[in-house]
Amino acid sequence: MHLSVSLTSGEPIYSQVKEQIKNQILTGLLKEGELLPSIRNLAQNLKISVITTKRAYDELEQEGLVTSVSGKGTFVSGNNIESIREIKNRALEDQIRLTIREGKNMGLTRKDFLHLVTILYGEEMES
Repeated sequence: MHLSVSLTSGEPIYSQVKEQIKNQILTGLLKEGELLPSIRNLAQNLKISVITTKRAYDELEQEGLVTSVSGKGTFVSGNNIESIREIKNRALEDQIRLTIREGKNMGLTRKDFLHLVTILYGEEMES
């Protein structure tokens, strides 16, 4: 698992860690049942606070993406297929909303927007 943090990005460090781990789970780089680095080891490797790392792991656990087992560690959740589907759907909805907003700002009508989506969707199906 490869993670990096930026102290100058403006995004909280715990959030950077959480989002990178989340992305690796959602893309399949981290597999179901895979053991994550211990909170202490990850904090040491990234040169960040243990509290920061713990917060990232806690939030991932709240989202159902990881499970902590006392004395054994933190694992990619085995029952996260539905969680992953829901997270991906929400992310896609957010992207679509942003794209619709940009289209409206450009003066694109709903009909033109849907036509464009239909054309692009068809192109993707061909490739």
